[in-house]
Amino acid sequence: MKNYLDTLNEEVREYFKILSPEFPKWLLEYINTPEMQRISGTSMSCGTDYSKVFNIRYWYSNLEHSVGVALIVWHFTQDKKQTLAGLFHDIATPTFKHCIDFMNGDSEHQESTEERTEQIIRDSKEIMSLLHRDGIKVEEVSDYHIYPIADNDTPQLSADRFEYTFSSGLVFHRVWELNKIKEIYNNVTILTNKEGIDELGFKDFKICEEYIHIISKLWPEWISDKDRTVMQFLADIVKSMNVKEYLTIDDLYNLSEKEVIEKILNCDDNYIKENFIKFQNATSVYGSDTPINDKYCISVKGKRRYVIPLAKYNDKVYRINEISKSASKDIEDYLNIKLSKYTSFDFNFKPYKTI
Repeated sequence: MKNYLDTLNEEVREYFKILSPEFPKWLLEYINTPEMQRISGTSMSCGTDYSKVFNIRYWYSNLEHSVGVALIVWHFTQDKKQTLAGLFHDIATPTFKHCIDFMNGDSEHQESTEERTEQIIRDSKEIMSLLHRDGIKVEEVSDYHIYPIADNDTPQLSADRFEYTFSSGLVFHRVWELNKIKEIYNNVTILTNKEGIDELGFKDFKICEEYIHIISKLWPEWISDKDRTVMQFLADIVKSMNVKEYLTIDDLYNLSEKEVIEKILNCDDNYIKENFIKFQNATSVYGSDTPINDKYCISVKGKRRYVIPLAKYNDKVYRINEISKSASKDIEDYLNIKLSKYTSFDFNFKPYKTI
């Protein structure tokens, strides 16, 4: 199989070198398993690649995100089990990622699709063989929540949140360049929070303050009218395909996004097909305080993703909002953003419902 690193564009390769200057070669065999390669066909953009409402720079897959998380964990822990837990954390991600949480009515927490992780690992002959060889148990790598460097509760900082913030700000919304990511990342260390638990944080509160100021420009994008509308539309299209039996739930865990889109565009239902094409060509999303009856109009909330990292100040550890007025304001301004109650596309689509 072709070396995974050779499949990446130059910017992503350089980005990965920042996360871990020396790539752990042992990780490549796990990356090259069919179950991990499947998520190379799922974008981290949650479907926004397919809408002209957004201007995505290049394809950044869920596999790249997972590798990025693993590299961050490895860089700070040098622990294979924690690193693999980071690598596997999205192995159960379905086509269109969190759009399927929207389909499941879980737009605010976006956790409804996580339950398949352990079973997918256990069902993989390749992964199980590698784990057996390395003396690692499935339960040690199937739940990254048990490792606080890999994952923890909002608003703490973890490898997962670091990675999707870095990559989103690089690929999808371009709030920084690689040199700024490197400057910020090189200031990160493991600190201990008030609960006595290890957590990623900053050596210099001024760097942390700058980090918050930059990523506070990203946070509103993740709950914007256009983001929620694109994700809910894809959720409704997928649901309609499922209701009409053109697509199974298992297909979402076996097919790439390209393959699912081909099914949509080649299905016998002209209503589904034509409205998906309208979605692909739409360039605007509209917000309103009241519903619009003759348009594709929705009212859904998004998940408010943000962090309040730890930072050192005078040799003591604080949350950044305790020692920085500007960071505190950036965080509060975001949390107080008012969203449109209703959002719509300028075409009419009513999704099919289960009978």
